[in-house]
Amino acid sequence: MADVETQIRETIEGTDVVLFMKGTKDMPQCGFSSRVAGVLNFMGVEFTDINVLANDDIRQGIKDFSDWPTIPQLYVKGEFVGGCDIVTEMTLSGELDKLFEDKGVAYSKEAADKIRAANA
Repeated sequence: MADVETQIRETIEGTDVVLFMKGTKDMPQCGFSSRVAGVLNFMGVEFTDINVLANDDIRQGIKDFSDWPTIPQLYVKGEFVGGCDIVTEMTLSGELDKLFEDKGVAYSKEAADKIRAANA
């Protein structure tokens, strides 16, 4: 399992935005993963998707690594952000914009504003 932890750590530390999800950003395999990938895609965020369904060791390993029981899991610049509910709340409150700005991650502020307007 140490190899899996090393692989996860290297992915998180070596990639600006990583989403551990069920499926891929182009073909999510669950609603929660679809929602987070959809937000990131709509906002124009470049991110790496890790399909946990393709590897059971990664699927369990990421839960152990973050001490978070569910997938998807979003990491930005090495920092665990959260799952679907947290990312949704952060998007609607503007906190996700601030996080991206603070971490130097490119995103579309206009798209983020559209999400908020549609959910007001």
